[in-house]
Amino acid sequence: MPTLQVRRVAGRGRLPLARLLMAALLVTASQARAQPAHSEASGALSAHAAQSAADWLERIPRAAQQENYEGVFVYQRGTFVQSSRIAHYAKRGEGEFESLESLDGKPRKMLRHDDSLYTFVPERHLCIVEKRQNRDAFPALLSDSGQQVLAVYEPKLLGPDRVAGIDAQVIELVPKDAYRFSYKLWADAKTGLLLRTQTLDASAQVLEQTSFTQLRIGVPVDQAPIANGIRNTAGWTLVRPPVQPVDMQAQGWQFAPEIPGFRKIRELRRPMAARRAEDPPIPVDQAVFSDGLATVSVFVEPAEKNSRKEGAGASGATHVLVTRHGDYWITLLGEVPQGTLQLFASAIKYKASR
Repeated sequence: MPTLQVRRVAGRGRLPLARLLMAALLVTASQARAQPAHSEASGALSAHAAQSAADWLERIPRAAQQENYEGVFVYQRGTFVQSSRIAHYAKRGEGEFESLESLDGKPRKMLRHDDSLYTFVPERHLCIVEKRQNRDAFPALLSDSGQQVLAVYEPKLLGPDRVAGIDAQVIELVPKDAYRFSYKLWADAKTGLLLRTQTLDASAQVLEQTSFTQLRIGVPVDQAPIANGIRNTAGWTLVRPPVQPVDMQAQGWQFAPEIPGFRKIRELRRPMAARRAEDPPIPVDQAVFSDGLATVSVFVEPAEKNSRKEGAGASGATHVLVTRHGDYWITLLGEVPQGTLQLFASAIKYKASR
């Protein structure tokens, strides 16, 4: 998702093409005796590659949190292209400071100190103040440990490359099933900072990508403009959207998709404005599932006074599915194949709580 929407609510996945291997019809005795040693060596090589990939996957989010960097990155989905400027500083004893500014379209600027987010909307002179809910925005990407990601993705180390003039290691993550897309990651060879990421479909076509075009790593800490921008909100209309944790199971909802790797990471309730201004806001509950890379959000909202239509759609890697479940509308959103959302939807059950 682009620019300020890079703080995403939904996730990804891919099905690899099958590779057929032809076995030799005749094997000599010596070849047969050599086969166990060959298998053992291949297993050791595979284990080494998996551990190397896991190490890289651990470095990527750590670098995004701990390194000081400034740059411009571009998000691309089909013909849609949007660029953003980012500055990130980590200062011992003071935490993280980050500035994210859209360079295309309407001006938007996000300032962050640790988990406190301030999003400035100049044309409305509005400042939205909220707590960061997810920590997997570019260039962090991962929301889980490398080992957990590799439980459902097969890693491949593709060797060196360069991005924005910086030497990089390329890692490909191919899903072990049909429920998610593939990823290619370019990580800085020195720090592990993510330089580029691509999401690919089953035909290896790029569905979307985010890439630095300019980047400086290890810059001097200059958090003062960010800290001052957060403090100096005089003249801005401050809005604090009421977001609260919710126990959807206690309300009667059950989500139990038989999809390996996905686990529920949070449940939230947000108000949504009603179609008529005189009506009260509509409560919308959101359950978020993740496999460490891909995320799927399930939104539940009452059908009363809420006109919707069932259907499905896609934009780049992001798919959406809207379905009716009794007195509720269910919207599923994620950067995963449409079939994955359908499996999530088919596993939803509801029994009204007493």
